Amino acid sequence: MLILTRRPGESLHLGDHIKITILGVQGKQIKIGLEVPDAMQVYREEVYLRVLEQNRQALCATDSDVLAAANLWPKKTNE
Repeated sequence: MLILTRRPGESLHLGDHIKITILGVQGKQIKIGLEVPDAMQVYREEVYLRVLEQNRQALCATDSDVLAAANLWPKKTNE
């Protein structure tokens, strides 16, 4: 892990498209600003880990799971 020291108002650049700015420090909390490309997703770690777990569970779905989910949608009628 790379460890850097920055003061409020100072920034880091990751490549050409990502900028991280320290906005403030208050007690044990640090407020950061992120400038990232619009298409890039940014998650807090606890959310990211939950997404990974849900994706793992989705990969374990069986054909019967998919059929059961499909049966939850109402049938279309031709009118």
